[in-house]
Parts: sequence; C-alpha cells; structure tokens
Amino acid sequence: MNEITAAEQVGFPILSTLVFLPTAIMVVLVFIRNELALRRVALTGAVVVLALSLVLTATFRRGVTDFQFVEQLPWVESMGLSYHLAVDGVSILFVPLTALLVVIVMLSSWTSVRHQPKAYLMALLAFETAAIGVFTSVDLILFFVFWELILIPTYVLTKVWGDGPQRGHAALRYVLSMLLGSAALLVGFILLGVSYRSTAGSGGALSFDLLVLMDATVSPGTQSAVFFLLAFAFALKAPLFPLHAWMPAILQQGPIGMAVLLGGLKMGVFGFLRFVMPLVPDAFAKWSWLIAGLGVAAVLYGALIALVQPDLRRLIAFASISHVGLAMLGLSSLNAAGLQGTLFLLVNLGLVSTAMLLVAGFVHQRVGSTDLSSLGGLAQRAPALTTFALLASLGALALPGTSGFPGEFLILLGAFRAHGWLATIAVFTVILSAAYVLVFFERGFHGRVRSTIVAATVDLRPREAVSVCILGVAIVGFGFFPAALLDYSSASVDDLVNRLNPSTTVATGN
Repeated sequence: MNEITAAEQVGFPILSTLVFLPTAIMVVLVFIRNELALRRVALTGAVVVLALSLVLTATFRRGVTDFQFVEQLPWVESMGLSYHLAVDGVSILFVPLTALLVVIVMLSSWTSVRHQPKAYLMALLAFETAAIGVFTSVDLILFFVFWELILIPTYVLTKVWGDGPQRGHAALRYVLSMLLGSAALLVGFILLGVSYRSTAGSGGALSFDLLVLMDATVSPGTQSAVFFLLAFAFALKAPLFPLHAWMPAILQQGPIGMAVLLGGLKMGVFGFLRFVMPLVPDAFAKWSWLIAGLGVAAVLYGALIALVQPDLRRLIAFASISHVGLAMLGLSSLNAAGLQGTLFLLVNLGLVSTAMLLVAGFVHQRVGSTDLSSLGGLAQRAPALTTFALLASLGALALPGTSGFPGEFLILLGAFRAHGWLATIAVFTVILSAAYVLVFFERGFHGRVRSTIVAATVDLRPREAVSVCILGVAIVGFGFFPAALLDYSSASVDDLVNRLNPSTTVATGN
C-alpha cells in the first residue's frame, strides 16, 4: 500500500494539528475566567479545527487507494509501535464530520449549559481530540490509546451534565461495557502483532502497523479468533443488537451534546471497515452470514421498539440501533455497492441523528420533557423548529432528495446481490421507519396545545438557527448530490473489495 506524506500535500503535519489543536485550546481555557470569553475562544478554536478539516478534504486526492497526509515517527521500536497517522477514502470524511458535530454542540448548548461551562467545553474538546485520533490512527496500539481516551470525557459529560435521574448509573454502565469490549480489542490486536513475527520477511519482529499487517498472511485459526475478538468490541461500541443495552440509557440520561457525539459518530461500524475487513478478510467473509443475520435482526428490533417508545430520546436511540443493523447488512454484502452505502449511511447518521437529537434537546429546553404525551401543538408556537423537525424526520425515513436515501439504496442494492431473502426482510423496515418517524412528528408537533408550557414556547434562537441551517443544507445537499461524498471513498472501497474477492466468491457464490 502506497503512502503520501503530509509534507508532499500540505507542507505541515495537518493530522497532528487536527488531533492536538483541541487539546491546546483546552489549556488556553484554563486561564480564562469570563464566561462569554470562554465560550467564544472554545467556539473559535472548534471552527478553526473544522476549517482545517475542510482543507484536508479539499486537498485529498480522490480516485487513488493511497493512504494520504501520512505522519510517522518511532514510538516503541522494540515492540513495533510507531506514531502513525494517515487517512484514506474510508476515513477521510469522518474527520470533518467530527469537527462539524463539535461546533454544532457548542452552538446549541450556548445558553442551555450554565453549570461549570469551562469544564463542559474542555470535556467536549477532549472528546474531539480522542475522536479524531481514532479516525486517523493507523497504528493499532495508537488507535487503542485514543479509543480508550474517549471514555473519560464521555463519562464526565454524562455524569456531570446529564439531565436524567439515573445519569450516574448510565455513565458507569457505558464505561464498564466499553472496557469489556476494549479487553477483547487489545487481545485481538496483540494476536495480530504476534502472528506477524512468523510471516516471511518480518525478521521475527513485532508490528502493529495497519499498512504492514494488511499485506501479511494470517493463518485461518488466528483469523477466526481475531475476527470474533474485534467483532465483539466493535459491535458493542456500534452498538449492534443484542449488545445495545447501554445506548438507550445514555441517550436518555446524558446531555444532548454527548448524545449527539455518541449517536452521530458510529465508531464501532468504522472499526469493522478500518480493521476487521482488511486484516482478517477470510474470516469476515466466512462469517458474513452471521453479520447479515444480526444486522437484519437489529433493523427489525430497533424499528419495532422505536415504534412504541413514549419518549423521543429513547425513540431516537432505538432508531439508531436499527440503522446500525442496516449498516452491518451493507458490510456483509462484501461488494462495492454495500460498502459504499454503509459509508454514506454513517455520514448521513452523523447529520440526521444529530438533527433529531437537536430537536429533542430544543424541545427539552422549552418544555422540560421529551415525553410525547406532554407535547402536542408545537407547530403553532414554534414553526421554525417544526420545519427543522420535519426535515430531520424526512432524512431519518430516507426520503429521496435527502441524505438518507443514497446510503440505504446502495446498501439494499448490495444486500440483494449477496443475501436476497435477508434484504427482502430489511426492505419492510422502510414502512416501520416511516411509521415511528411520522408518529413522533404527529404527536409532538401537531394536534391541540395540551400544556401551558407549550403555549409559552419560543421558537429557535439565532445560534440554534445557525446549527439547524448547517444541518439542513447538508441533509438536502448530499441527498441531491451524493457523488460529492461517494467520490472520496470509491477507490478505497474498490481496493477493499478486491482484497475480499477470493473470499467473496466462496461466500456469495458469485
């Protein structure tokens, strides 16, 4: 696999800048006491990170499989570890998506977070550093370090700024679940690094470098063991049914900002694309039927449970579980359409899930609850919020013309080629998705005003309006021009499919 260094493309280490700039802003915030200045500095820094991420995507060379903007320095050479950052078509879009979500969270929480705003903003920036590190690391142990660091700001944000009575329990449950998955992830990575020692040309040395391990031969037994270890860790993070129990609790009990970052950035599904498929392709193809089955089960389970949820946040949580199942069905297809659709769906979930959660947050700020039974009539009092909620709902049910449609269409296209009858079952979830989304919109925004609090509701404030406009433009724009995203990933996806091709022939009979 070829590499293009950051010096060749932009002349400075842009990935390291993106990773550690939020940390530098955190240090600056320590010395600021004025709350308004604090928020302005944090937002300005987040906008700079977003601007740099857009420079990254603008200078990315599309149509090639190379890893780009590469930075590599020795770390622990005796153990085969290095500080190695890079992006390719699989990971490039997750960097600006992360930066965008952090900016939106800061804007939307400008007036709602009054308790310890400095610590809140520092926790958001810490999450941003760890998340960008996850998406750009190509050394397995470096990835693991960033993967673990995410737990700290997630726990703090949920426990301190959550608005549910069980927020402490939800935060602890999340951390314990992730630590269980991390143990499996670390063992799987160690197995890969150790197995490399027996590879011809290794010289008996260890290696945890993704680009090196992608070209190494791994025995069938080791592949199967690594597959189940990594699959368990990433499925738990996604989350994939039946490993989803932490998701509804933390989305309901935690702050909306934390819910946006966890619900919008599907790091677990990314882990399958980044590590499982290229490192153990034969095992993934062998067990693709299991991934497909769990995916369809998650699609149906999440949609059915969402349909009967009385609380908007829990509805969004189970809808997210359903979408994760659809993404896993796309991965199991082992073809370009399915993988392209999965990547597009992940970006769309970052936009649509964020939009739905912002609606929930705005409603909670105004009404004090996201229980659908306490709402009704909001369209009469907040027309701009209602319009945004309608656009988010249309994106969630994948209406053509929104960003939800291209990803789901490509996933189902790829799934029909590989798992015809499972894809047929998944198609019926379109009806269920429409049902739970329209029930939410009807009960929450239409009908008569049943509460004096709803009657006194104010519409979107200026900073909230900026957030929803950004998301609205993206949802509609990528719906009509999906190639703007697909062009980034096409070459890397084709290369990944080529690596899977011998196994694909056996697994699908094509």
